[in-house]
Amino acid sequence: MSQEAVTSSGRLACVGLGMMLGAHIGPRARSHVEQADVVFAAVSDPLVELWLQGMNPNVRSLQPHYAEGKSRHRTYREMGEVMLAEVRAGKHVCGAFYGHPGVFAQVPHDTIAQARREGFHAHMEPGVSAEDCLYADLGIDPGLFGCQHYEASQFMFYRRRIDPSAYLVLWQVGIAGDRTCRRFSTGPAHYRLLAERLQEDYPADHAVIVYEAATLPISTPRMEPVPLSRLADTPLHMHSTLVVPPALELQPDPGMLARLDAIEAACVSGLRPLSPLTLETEGVT
Repeated sequence: MSQEAVTSSGRLACVGLGMMLGAHIGPRARSHVEQADVVFAAVSDPLVELWLQGMNPNVRSLQPHYAEGKSRHRTYREMGEVMLAEVRAGKHVCGAFYGHPGVFAQVPHDTIAQARREGFHAHMEPGVSAEDCLYADLGIDPGLFGCQHYEASQFMFYRRRIDPSAYLVLWQVGIAGDRTCRRFSTGPAHYRLLAERLQEDYPADHAVIVYEAATLPISTPRMEPVPLSRLADTPLHMHSTLVVPPALELQPDPGMLARLDAIEAACVSGLRPLSPLTLETEGVT
């Protein structure tokens, strides 16, 4: 729906606060928080809620919707509905989410989509995510060897093709293997299965890293190297991320390199490089 077609006064902005209290919020996200009629907060620490209240006195926590044994799908629906109720009432609503509101965050995506279906203006403002912090803290450039990202449980449930010459990053590893969507953690038996799956592509003594981004200026990130075979004995949390460094060197593709050499040689000699389509249409075999 075009913005011209949006006529209701109700508005929704889901913004990212970043990972660290006060350090990562951008000026646009701050403006949405300050100017909203009501701010709904899904944040990692009560201190963050207090900090938000310094920018807007009408802050409502979304955390009470969580409960052990309660389906997270139900929780997410409830969170979306309380925000949409205020939008439908004509309010300027801000959903403030830690990290990036579109990364491992179902509520902002679903709520924005529903708001737009109902004719309201809805916007997502990105923020500094745990992935951003991971690259900085661990000194990883994803462009160097490549980087594969999977949610840990999804990685276990489905057959995924791994490239051991690239980084592998598994998110929410503390609930790896959970099929109920009702728990905040699984346990050693689940982690052992994950380690066994990884050992199909990596040696048992391969050093992996348990990573947790710092959320307060006085805290430090967790960057704990662990042998893959000891993963089941390592404390893991819902916000823990498992980083598996490359185990193999990059393997050159001689065929592709030869074809690229031919293209470069043609360019140097002033000839027009011929694509497979060109060869076919010009009758060249």
